[in-house]
Amino acid sequence: MTKLCINIDHVATLREARAANEPDPVHTVSVCELAGASGIVCHLREDRRHINDRDLRLLREVTKTKLDLEMAATEEMKTIAREVLPELVTLVPERRLELTTEGGLDLTRSHLHLRDYIPALQEKEIEVSLFIDPVKTQIELARDLGVEYIEIHTGEYANAIREKDVEREWQRIAEAARYATSLGLKVNAGHGLNYLNVQRILEIKEIGEMSIGHSILSRAIFVGLDRAVRDMLDIFRLHA
Repeated sequence: MTKLCINIDHVATLREARAANEPDPVHTVSVCELAGASGIVCHLREDRRHINDRDLRLLREVTKTKLDLEMAATEEMKTIAREVLPELVTLVPERRLELTTEGGLDLTRSHLHLRDYIPALQEKEIEVSLFIDPVKTQIELARDLGVEYIEIHTGEYANAIREKDVEREWQRIAEAARYATSLGLKVNAGHGLNYLNVQRILEIKEIGEMSIGHSILSRAIFVGLDRAVRDMLDIFRLHA
């Protein structure tokens, strides 16, 4: 069955809206894991708009499944990752004014930088994933960089409205997942997935893991976090 990892960034977003101490994202870990989640995802941004350094270090201490640290490929983040030692680092593009990550890494531009950057993480036994669009040349460059994973950006699929556009984007993701697997890469996926649109993505058996946050946390407002996670996992099991 495809694994579900929960992105908990927006628990911290709610906290920061009042510059308060609650809700504490660290408290979400045990609820998510006991409900059946296979991992916890957080994004430590340059501007610390939601998850902060204290959160990350406590998340490392309390996470019993897998901690996936999303981060930009900067020297500051590399130092932090090598200290905290998450099981997985997912390298993502980051722009200060964006509301959320707007697309995948452009490996044609960052290939030389990442070639020297990634080994410093791997030598600490941190696996590395690259968040990329479902494009063949990007997948080939990821393979050449020696990473263990790619995470396919599903945002265009999630944002599509017309049926023909949804189908086109789904085909791109499916073909990318198959191609990446043929090259020996493990495949994750995420961005914009919710209780409805995730069902079609679950048909792509090459995708081993999905990162979902906003829709689960939104549902949690009405039904509670435990129920929201279990409801999503019920969909995963239905399509296993």
